[in-house]
Amino acid sequence: MSECKLDHSQEDVISKYESQAAFLPEEMKELFNQFFTKDHTQNILNEVFHLLKKYDLASAEEQNERNNRLYLVLKNV
Repeated sequence: MSECKLDHSQEDVISKYESQAAFLPEEMKELFNQFFTKDHTQNILNEVFHLLKKYDLASAEEQNERNNRLYLVLKNV
């Protein structure tokens, strides 16, 4: 994934999540619900946004890698 210089708001991340939720593992959804109840640093918001971006178009292997990174973030914030 290429690095983006844009900062993404929590609303951007929520919107991106909603557009990709159908493609994410079911057990991840509750973690996202908890994630969205808290404030997060800009770096965390940007990382989650980019892990979700075009998730549906990623290969199964790429989705697995993104899932691992998402779980790390979601379980540790």
